[in-house]
Amino acid sequence: MTALPLPVRDGVGPSCVALPAGDWPTIAEFLVQRFAAIPRTTWEARIEAGDVVDEAGVRVTRTRPYQPRLRVYYYRALESEPVIPFDEQVLYRDAHLLVVDKPHFLPVTPVGKYVQQSLLVRLKRKLGLEHLAPLHRIDRETAGIVLFSVLPASRGPYSALFADRAIHKRYEAIVPWQPGRALPATRRSRLAPDDHFMRMTEVAGEPNAETHFELLDAHDGWARLGLSPVTGRRHQLRVHCAALGMPIRNDAIYPALLPEGSDDFDRPLQLLAREVAFLDPVTGAERRFASLRSLAWPVPT
Repeated sequence: MTALPLPVRDGVGPSCVALPAGDWPTIAEFLVQRFAAIPRTTWEARIEAGDVVDEAGVRVTRTRPYQPRLRVYYYRALESEPVIPFDEQVLYRDAHLLVVDKPHFLPVTPVGKYVQQSLLVRLKRKLGLEHLAPLHRIDRETAGIVLFSVLPASRGPYSALFADRAIHKRYEAIVPWQPGRALPATRRSRLAPDDHFMRMTEVAGEPNAETHFELLDAHDGWARLGLSPVTGRRHQLRVHCAALGMPIRNDAIYPALLPEGSDDFDRPLQLLAREVAFLDPVTGAERRFASLRSLAWPVPT
């Protein structure tokens, strides 16, 4: 594994941007224009601190001329970051694999306004595992099982489990329910990005998403479903449930996108990555990991 020109710091590795063809006078000016949401003063402070370097580790200065095709590395940091007041739980760890039970609201990797408050960075800081990498993702709003690769040398075989669909994933969800309704055993459809970047939607065409459904329990106008995705499309379970007229409880995106605002920690999305099972490609052992978390059944009114 090639060493990065900047080390991991506070659990966060450096970000990288490749300089495209263009006529910016300096690298600094490109960075200011490319990342318009970051103030010029912030980039100047990073440059002065030596936190912006090229692929060879040579510092970028304010006046260094622009050089197309160069790779520039820098530390991404936020001046203020919302704190997620819920803790992850490590369920299993060996030399190759880390299995974690993620709480609701915590993103798996740094995204948007979350860096330190991401599962990956939290784990790197707590466990000292510099090369830790997630093998898959679940939504920030979803709780449950997430698998991580500990060593780059054994990462390929574990990643292949997902690419080859050789891993069984089972979710649970709380949805509105009408007694006597028929639940399809399988939903197949084609998913594509919606007009809004936050959403996916079903469109005409050859199916690229498949989910198996199972009714686990139902009463008082709600049901707990078992969901087994065959494919792993973005928001697949949320879209399929909403398309069937059963939007997952407390979903702020489907069927309708609610106005963006602060998280309501008292109303988590009732979707849980309950279990994964697979044949370990490194040890040959049968693996099965289950979340210790539970969903909140609505209180009758």
